[in-house]
Amino acid sequence: MSNCGRKLLLALFLTLALCACKQPRAEPQQLKATVAEAADVISNDAIEQAFKTKKSDVQVSGKGVVIKLLKADNKGSRHQKFLVKINAQQILLFAHNVDLAPELPLQLGDEITFHGEYVYNPKGGVIHWTHHAPRNDHEAGWILLNGKKYQ
Repeated sequence: MSNCGRKLLLALFLTLALCACKQPRAEPQQLKATVAEAADVISNDAIEQAFKTKKSDVQVSGKGVVIKLLKADNKGSRHQKFLVKINAQQILLFAHNVDLAPELPLQLGDEITFHGEYVYNPKGGVIHWTHHAPRNDHEAGWILLNGKKYQ
């Protein structure tokens, strides 16, 4: 085989190898659509049931609307605090640990989807553990805001 033929064969082989290695990449808009679709299937049923039966320490997922931004709690681990309305009768207090997860750029009226631990109180309940579990000793939580997951 001539030197020119070998170079052509090598170029063809390298081109095929590069094409085989290149994986299709999801576009940011596709990822946002997938996240939004996942948020659509989440319901507040488990939270409503835990409130009704006065249960605490329950891992839940849900969604709601931010109705009030509260002063941060900076004693011990720092927590961003806010109120979220999940239905006509129930409002949740969120205590989002900003020492373990990024602070949320919240505004009134923002819709959020979340996963965390529910603690009963007669006012509607508290959601915390909306962050990763640094020691893997607890189920990780998260908050989804405007297509971005904060964990």
